[in-house]
Amino acid sequence: MLRLKPLFTASIIAISLVSSSGLSWATEQSQQRQQARDTKQQARPAARQAKQDCRAADQKSNAACRQDKRSTKQDARQTGRAIKY
Repeated sequence: MLRLKPLFTASIIAISLVSSSGLSWATEQSQQRQQARDTKQQARPAARQAKQDCRAADQKSNAACRQDKRSTKQDARQTGRAIKY
């Protein structure tokens, strides 16, 4: 019985260390996802404004302005992926 007590204590400590390191990684990952999400959300109004400005200036066709908006949003997605991975 006395031999099991140190073994039990050591196993409890080992389990605690393993689980706490997993929690810190999960927290870091969630912060990265939040940063990426914020980046994409900030790009939406900018892309919308760019399309409105393009249409107001009558520089390009509506399809070309729409493509510019898509490109702006795609750049934001790429930036978000770079943050996450």
